[in-house]
Amino acid sequence: MSSRTRTRKTSHAARAEELRRLVEHHLYRYHVLDDPELSDAAYDVLYDELKALEDEHPELVTRDSPTQRVGAPPAEGFRKVEHLSPMGSLEKVTTAEALSKWADDVQKRLGSDEAVAYVVEPKIDGSAVSLVYENGVYVRGATRGDGLRGEDVTGNLRTLESVPLRLLESDGKPHPEVLEVRGEIYFPLAGFDRFNEAQLAAGRKPAPNARNAAAGSLRQLNPAITAARPLSIYVYGIGVHGGSAPATQWETLAWLRELGFRTNPDAERLESIEEVAEACAAWEGKRGELGYEIDGIVIKVDSFAQQETLGSLHGRPRFARAYKWAPTSAVTRLLAIHVRVGRTGVLNPLAELEPVQVGGVTVSSATLHNEDDIRRKDIRVGDLVVVQRAGDVIPQVVGPAGEHEPSTRPWKMPKRCPLCKTEIIKPEGEVMHRCPNRACPSRGLETLYHWAGSALDIEGVGSNTLKKLWDEGLVRSLPDLYRLSTEQLEALEGYAEISAARAIASIARSQEQPFSRVLFGLNIPKVGWVIARNLARHFGSVDALIAATQSELEEVEGVGPDRAVLIAEWVADAENRRLVAELRDLGIQMEGEKDERPAEGPLTGRQYVITGTLEGFKREEAKAALEAIGAKVSESVSGKTSGVIVGESPGSKAEKAQKLGVPVLTEQDLRALLSGASRKH
Repeated sequence: MSSRTRTRKTSHAARAEELRRLVEHHLYRYHVLDDPELSDAAYDVLYDELKALEDEHPELVTRDSPTQRVGAPPAEGFRKVEHLSPMGSLEKVTTAEALSKWADDVQKRLGSDEAVAYVVEPKIDGSAVSLVYENGVYVRGATRGDGLRGEDVTGNLRTLESVPLRLLESDGKPHPEVLEVRGEIYFPLAGFDRFNEAQLAAGRKPAPNARNAAAGSLRQLNPAITAARPLSIYVYGIGVHGGSAPATQWETLAWLRELGFRTNPDAERLESIEEVAEACAAWEGKRGELGYEIDGIVIKVDSFAQQETLGSLHGRPRFARAYKWAPTSAVTRLLAIHVRVGRTGVLNPLAELEPVQVGGVTVSSATLHNEDDIRRKDIRVGDLVVVQRAGDVIPQVVGPAGEHEPSTRPWKMPKRCPLCKTEIIKPEGEVMHRCPNRACPSRGLETLYHWAGSALDIEGVGSNTLKKLWDEGLVRSLPDLYRLSTEQLEALEGYAEISAARAIASIARSQEQPFSRVLFGLNIPKVGWVIARNLARHFGSVDALIAATQSELEEVEGVGPDRAVLIAEWVADAENRRLVAELRDLGIQMEGEKDERPAEGPLTGRQYVITGTLEGFKREEAKAALEAIGAKVSESVSGKTSGVIVGESPGSKAEKAQKLGVPVLTEQDLRALLSGASRKH
C-alpha cells in the first residue's frame, strides 16, 4: 500500500470520526438540551456526509455510529437477558396521609436529627427499560420483564435518537467499564393520536392508550417499525456503575445529562415532605398539560448513603414511593348510543355506559364524535369498550376492549331527527350529520343554553329554568328571553319574588355584553369564541359583517375559505337577518371593538403559526408572548405567514410551510424572537 493511499484512508477515518462526534453533539443539543445549534437541513448535511462516507468505506462503520440506528434484520423473537441488577418496583401511596406516614418511617429509621431531602419527578406511564454501556458505548437494551430478566430489545432501542449510542465526555473522566442506566420509554401524545388515526385508516385496531402503544412499538420484531414511531425516553437512575458514582439522586440526574441522556426537566429536589405533598397535589391538577401520559409522581430520598441505610423489604426499596392517582382509562360495557341535536343542528352521538370509575370520577356517558369515527373504531352497543378521560376532563370511548359479542352489530345514524322527525342530511365534505329544521325543539333549546350560559353568562337563568320556560311556551327564541317579566318567572317552580327579580336584572345586564360575545352566541357555523372575537375586531359592527364579501371574510384571522363560505351563507339568510334586527331593537350590542388593535412592537406586521408540543411554553403562553410584541398568531399556514414555530410532533402544518417556502422555526428561535435576536425570521 502506497503512502498516498494510507494517507487517504487515514483522512477518511478521521473525517468519519469527526462527523460522528458532530452528529452526536447536535443530537444531544436537540434531544437533551432542547437548544439546537443547527437547522434540520444543516444537521441533515452532516448526517448525509457521514452516511455517504461509510457507504463508500464500509470498514469505517462502527457499532456506535449514528447511521447504525436502523438496519438490523427482523428478529425471529426476543431472547431473555438477565439484568445486571434487579429492576424492582415501588410501593405506592395514594393519599397525603400515607405519604406522611412513609416519611415518618424514613425519619425514624435514619434518626430524628438527620435531615432528609427528596427528589420528585413525574411517573411516566410508559415502558421501563435498562440500557447497558461498556466503556461509554451502548451494547444492550432490555425491557423490565419480571425485574430479574427482560427481553433483549437492543436493536429496537438503537433506533431511538434520544438513546445515545456513545456517551459524551464528563469532566474529562474515563467512562465506567460498565454502566447500566434505567429509563422509561414513552409515546408522545401528539404522535399517539396520529398513530391511532393511521391504525384505523389501515383497518387495524387502535391502541387503547399511549402506554400500550409504547410497549407494543418497543417489541416489534422489525426494528424499522420501531424506528417509524415517535418514541422517546427519559432516564431516571443507574443500576450498576463500574466506577465512582455521584453521591445523590439529584447529582445523578445532572451527571446523566452531561453524558448525553434525556432526564425529565420537571424533576425537583425538595427539602421537606410537606413540599413533596404540595408538589403531588399540584401535578394531579396539571398533568393534562404535559405532552405525555403520567400516572403519578416518583419520590426518592436524595442521599444514596441514606438509601443504603434504609434498604429494601421484599425487593421493594424503603427509600422510594410512587404517589399514584386514579387511572384515566377503564373498561366497561356500552349500553346504548343516543343522539343529541346541538345548537347548530349537528347530531352528536353519545355513549351510555355502565358506570365506571375513571380518574377518580364515576363516568356513565362519553362522547363518540361522529358516525364515521364509530365505524372506524367498530364500536358496537353491547360490547366491552375502553373509556378514557381525555386530558383528564372529557370522557371518550377509545375503542373495543376485545372481541365483539356474537349478538352485536355495527351502529348506524338514524335517518330522521330523534325529536322533530325531519330527515337528516350530511353536507358534502362534512363528517357530521345535521337536522335542517331550524324549529327543531332540541336545536332551539340548545341555542338558548349556549346564549345564556357560554356566550352571555346570564346569572340565575340556568338550563333547568330555560327548559321550564321552553315547556311553558314562554321562551322559544332568543328575543323571547328579553320580553320575560318578573311575574312570569315568579310563576315557575323554584322562583320567588327576589330570585325572579335578580334573574330579570341579569338578563337586562346581558344587553351590555360586548359585540364579540353576541357573535359567539348567535350560533354562526364554525364560529367559536376566538373567531367571533376576530370578526368583531375586524368589522366592528354586524352591518359591516353582513355587507362583507366572501373574500373579505377570508382575510379575517383564522377564518379561511371553508369557514368564510359558512359565515357568508349565515349572514345572507333572511331569517338570521330578522333575528339580528330583532335583537338589536331589544338593546343587544351589535357593534364595537373595532378599535381594539394588537400591541405594537418589533414584530408588528408579522404573522406566525405554532404547531406541535413546546416543552418550555404552553401554547397559550407562546401566543400571548408573541402578540405582546406586535405579532399575530394564526391557526393556518399561508403565503402571508412569516414563520411556523414547531415543537414535538408538529404534523402537517410544518410540511405545508416547507412547500410554501415559509421559514420553519424551532423553540430556540421562538425564544430569540421574544428577545428580539432571531436569526431566522
